[in-house]
Amino acid sequence: MIMAVLNYLDDVLYYPILMVILIAAGLIFSWKTRCVQLRLFPESIRVVMEKPTEAGKVSSFQALMVSTASRVGTGNIIGVSTAICLGGPGAVFWMWLLAIIGGATAFIESTLAQIYKRRNPLGHSYGGPAYYIETAMHKRWLGVLFAFSLILTYAGGFNLLCSFNMQSTFLVYSFYDPTTPWIIGAVFAALVAYCLVGGGQRIIKVTSVLVPLMGGIYILAALIVIVFHITSLPQVFAMIFADAFDFQSILGGVSGSCMIYGIKRGLYSNEAGIGSAPNAAAAADVSHPVKQGLVQMLSVFIDTLLVCSATAFMGLFSGVPITKEVAGAAYVQNAAMAVFGGFGPLLITVCMLLFGFSTLIGNLFYVDNCIRFIHKGAPSHGFVNIFRIVCVLVVFVGAGMSMAAVWDIADILMAVMCFINIPACFILGNTAVKAMRDYQQQKKEGRNPVFKAASIGIDESTVQYWK
Repeated sequence: MIMAVLNYLDDVLYYPILMVILIAAGLIFSWKTRCVQLRLFPESIRVVMEKPTEAGKVSSFQALMVSTASRVGTGNIIGVSTAICLGGPGAVFWMWLLAIIGGATAFIESTLAQIYKRRNPLGHSYGGPAYYIETAMHKRWLGVLFAFSLILTYAGGFNLLCSFNMQSTFLVYSFYDPTTPWIIGAVFAALVAYCLVGGGQRIIKVTSVLVPLMGGIYILAALIVIVFHITSLPQVFAMIFADAFDFQSILGGVSGSCMIYGIKRGLYSNEAGIGSAPNAAAAADVSHPVKQGLVQMLSVFIDTLLVCSATAFMGLFSGVPITKEVAGAAYVQNAAMAVFGGFGPLLITVCMLLFGFSTLIGNLFYVDNCIRFIHKGAPSHGFVNIFRIVCVLVVFVGAGMSMAAVWDIADILMAVMCFINIPACFILGNTAVKAMRDYQQQKKEGRNPVFKAASIGIDESTVQYWK
């Protein structure tokens, strides 16, 4: 009965409600910004390497790695595999489309987070949707609701799912038995506990090393698979586009179609519009909010157009049969085995563990930020310790849950965040657009853009930076 309720809620929230909201938001923000995700793409690559203005502050690159650690995770392997096996190869096209138009949404939300960020006693900045909802919309209750939904989503739903996905990569090995998930869950729960003791700064340091390493290894493996089957290139793209535009099949069963699976898994993977990445964006020390908006926009492309595509191409180019029985890690492991032999599944397992661990700790960086918002500052040590224990237990329990349950819980909680954050971005979006125009004007004048809130009509008493 519980699974029936979860499935019903999941279907209703995504089709048609969330599907319409996500696509409409991406298209409207693309129009308002004149397709900033395409026009300023080269600029986003340039600014990501800028150093912070003060030593010891969080750089654009470090903030990018924290958000990418959460974005680039187990969903990039198992999410894509599930979408292809259950929805069809056309799901890949809908992931691409959502990422391209979602880049504009990511730009808006992260620019707003930078404009309305706050300063802690140590001089570091922090912020996110909860903060710009409270400051610019004067609705603290809505900010608290968003913060609470993010905590449930990332410390709960997403980490349950991530833990399950990591242990599922061991299903192909002969030693796997009913105790294996719990052993793996215990190991990763202990590793997460170690990172939690070090707080946000340790999370930033760990992810800034792990994310580039794991991403590089995985994409290289996918490229090798593609090269070995390069003659299949026309057939693979024909398969993707034919399935994506088979509207008779889509309309025949919308909730299980490639379109809905592509949108669901694409949103879970790139997170554009959810309101999570702005929490990392606000931590960066930059001279202009638009710089970090561009950097977080880049993160969406890294996630979907690079890493998700790597998974999709690895599977489709390998020629491994697409069946519901191999949905998840098995499909990708079978694809890797087609080229790398017995080493293939092990390679995917290592990548999954790196992806998964960085996701677990990246998620908790966001959670820490929202707890501080609800408590109006640092919570008591007793609360922090109890909450950390709960987070560690979630990682442990998630490893032993069923696949259907963890995906439904994650999808539903993610939808709730979107229903709060995207309307807020619609209301405040013009502020981010004005900041973009200010940035472009300063660039035309040959200057390194420096933002002043008053220059776009913001009352300086409402911001803690940019005065």
